[in-house]
Amino acid sequence: MSDKIEVGSVITGKVTGIQPYGAFVSLDENTQGLVHISEVTHGFVKDINEFLKVGDEVNVKVLSIDEAAGKIGLSIRATEEAPVQTEAPKAKKPRAKRPAPQVVEADNTQGFNTLKDKLQEWIEQSNRNDLINK
Repeated sequence: MSDKIEVGSVITGKVTGIQPYGAFVSLDENTQGLVHISEVTHGFVKDINEFLKVGDEVNVKVLSIDEAAGKIGLSIRATEEAPVQTEAPKAKKPRAKRPAPQVVEADNTQGFNTLKDKLQEWIEQSNRNDLINK
């Protein structure tokens, strides 16, 4: 590896190969690095071939150097200014407010009697002499 290449430095290189995951860039006669597809430009890159081709000269920033593995991580987007957002990110649509459920008084003549009503009925029955067992 070249001694003059340091993490954080910006270097002009030449694209020597393109793969679906990134582009190989020659930094000098003996040194090559990889620009991962996520580091090509700001935003989403589906096909790297839409942005780069072999032979292109590009400015790259050195992100990492792995001496043991002989790998250099590069970024093209780190050398470019981030695009200015023209509109604010879309906010979530507010939920439509539902009206509160309306409580309808139940008609006591149908259905089940409430325990309160039944209790009163049982008390009255217990006081009746004709229902008491002899």
